Amino acid sequence: KARKLALESSAPVMIEAMTYRQGHHSTSDDSSRYRDTDEVQTATDVSDPLVRLSRFLKHFGWIDDNAAASIEDEERIDVLRAMEAAETRPDPKLDTMFQDVYHEKPPHLIRQEEELNRHMKKYNLPHQ
Repeated sequence: KARKLALESSAPVMIEAMTYRQGHHSTSDDSSRYRDTDEVQTATDVSDPLVRLSRFLKHFGWIDDNAAASIEDEERIDVLRAMEAAETRPDPKLDTMFQDVYHEKPPHLIRQEEELNRHMKKYNLPHQ
């Protein structure tokens, strides 16, 4: 239906894709504390969006294993190049960590920023 609309109207179509978060929220989050590893593995095996897309494309003959491997190799190289380029950029200023999160900085974020500044000053750490 979305494809038909996009083709007929030559306009973008928003598609909501419901997926399962297979990994942790962040490096400080251990999701195995609040969900079973079997649940995660089952979701990965059954509904991983990349696996599903690959199956779909192969089913219709729009891609084969060689083409998929070639695309994966190209993208891996592009990601590595982007990472290398990012690593050559100067570090961002510390206060940018507290920007662009909320329209107006809430009290808890103001406190965290003040605590960080005190810590940096107390231990004479470089503060950009």
